[in-house]
Amino acid sequence: MKALPMLLLSSTLLLGGVACSNTAQTAPDAPDQTSQLGQPPETNEAQKIEGDGMSDLRRRQLESDIRAREQRNNATGGDTERADADLESEVRSKLEANLPASQLTVDSQDGIVTISGTVPTLPQFDRIDPLAREIKGVKDVTVNATVAPAQPDGSNSEKPADPTVPVG
Repeated sequence: MKALPMLLLSSTLLLGGVACSNTAQTAPDAPDQTSQLGQPPETNEAQKIEGDGMSDLRRRQLESDIRAREQRNNATGGDTERADADLESEVRSKLEANLPASQLTVDSQDGIVTISGTVPTLPQFDRIDPLAREIKGVKDVTVNATVAPAQPDGSNSEKPADPTVPVG
């Protein structure tokens, strides 16, 4: 009988630990931490990411997520002091919806948002800061992202040995 409460407690702690360790990312291959720059995606991966971000359904989901968090915030008095997780999620959604093919990671500490990763064009890079500042509660934005156009397929993996060079 004591095993059931222990199992529930263990499961809750494990789930909480996993949920708290994630940073907000605009793409699955975005860097895990804002201190990492990340690699530019291959062309086919960039097209897939761009397609995901540009789909009407995904755009509506992102807008709904932002709207729900804003409504929750307004229900509590419209605080400008917001939870870092809420800021990360809203900024990530905003960037994902407006910067297709980007691979960005968002972190927030006390309202100061740090964004790193890659975007394919300079105009997209220039939009990162203003888009992040549109979110209520963002005090400052640090952009550690780089402009890195998508690479031809296979260029991010190790190059095969040159067949013209004798081995051994």
